[in-house]
Amino acid sequence: MMMLPISLTIAAGAALLNIWLAMRVSRARRQEEVWVGDGGNERVIRRMRAHSNFIENTALVLILLVLVELGLGSSIWLWGAGALYLVGRILHAIGMDGMMWGRMAGAIITMLTQLGLAITALTAVYTTPMGIVATDVQETEVVAPN
Repeated sequence: MMMLPISLTIAAGAALLNIWLAMRVSRARRQEEVWVGDGGNERVIRRMRAHSNFIENTALVLILLVLVELGLGSSIWLWGAGALYLVGRILHAIGMDGMMWGRMAGAIITMLTQLGLAITALTAVYTTPMGIVATDVQETEVVAPN
């Protein structure tokens, strides 16, 4: 069995972060008494957008993280990229509640993480020497059962 420790750890962290973001939406809905949709309530809208933005970005980051780890193996910089992404998403969520520098920092960290993983993936594909592997074809003899 192949283990991808970085991808699994970051995916688990992302799942926990997703639960935290969902709970923040639920708490805002309860406090603002908005049971369906956003009710035009800015606090609920901000919390919903923070959660939605997380979902919109996380799938692609996790896919890139898995593929880069599969292609290049585990490394300290890949751990750092995954951890930094999660920190960026936390900052973004807090920033959506009014701490504007957190929102901006989180958005920048998210874009830079995606860009770094995308460039790494493309570099790995197009700089890895690939040769044509020839296989010998051998004739097989069919023997009838006795």
